[in-house]
Amino acid sequence: MEDKGSSHSERDRRRVPDRFSLARIAYRRRDVSMSEAAHTHEHLEHLLRANGLRGQFLADGVLGATDGIVTTFAVVAGAAGAYLSPGIVIIMGFANLLADGFSMSVGNYLGARSQQEYWKEERRRESWEIENLPEAEREEVRRLYRHKGFEGEALEHAVETITRDKDRWLEEMMREELGIQEEGVAPIASGLVTFAAFVLAGFLPLWSYVMAFWRPSVVPSAFPLSVAITGVALFGVGAARRFMIRRPWWLSGLEILAVGGLAAAGAFFVGYFLRALLG
Repeated sequence: MEDKGSSHSERDRRRVPDRFSLARIAYRRRDVSMSEAAHTHEHLEHLLRANGLRGQFLADGVLGATDGIVTTFAVVAGAAGAYLSPGIVIIMGFANLLADGFSMSVGNYLGARSQQEYWKEERRRESWEIENLPEAEREEVRRLYRHKGFEGEALEHAVETITRDKDRWLEEMMREELGIQEEGVAPIASGLVTFAAFVLAGFLPLWSYVMAFWRPSVVPSAFPLSVAITGVALFGVGAARRFMIRRPWWLSGLEILAVGGLAAAGAFFVGYFLRALLG
């Protein structure tokens, strides 16, 4: 029968992201006190709950917003190149928003859930092997630490220390033998953040066309307005990536702007040449 204390600690481990997540966040922020907490476990649980999943949601939001803006503006640019009416642009744009946004969010959700299930299944398997094949698993620990340079009494002491506690033993096998470091993931929240960011950011290239649909005087400037709004939005989303990668904000902004611009230019010329071809 499983001990209640170990069961409780197991739930805590699964609910709270590991200290490596905090260490990564601390490094990106160059926050020495947070990095010390990651190494010493001082106030670790509180800090992890406050910061652990924030990086994941930020990444999901930036990815969703970038994809939403780029794919929607590509639709707008292609339609503009083909000289389609604002009504057609709106229909195509909103169809893209809902279909692609849903597809991307479901894919993100399934990916996160699959990763979570993989961790759990491998953990169950290792736990079963420790229960039923303790000597073989103990020999695995011995082999791993011998490979690290441990010998003689030092090696046996390390093996004895690790295998004395089942939870420690299990964590060691997961990390050292399988190379799996479990991190906190939230599949449903991840999917929702992705969808919301995709739809909200993806609406920006369509805004001027919605205005043009209700106010015909805006029609001639609908595409230039969409280009301007999209350019600012892409640069802003790119600049937000600086919180995930150690790079100047302006460089990240220009990088995403360039990628989005190339995609839109390609879509525009495809629409233009197809209209000329199909005449």
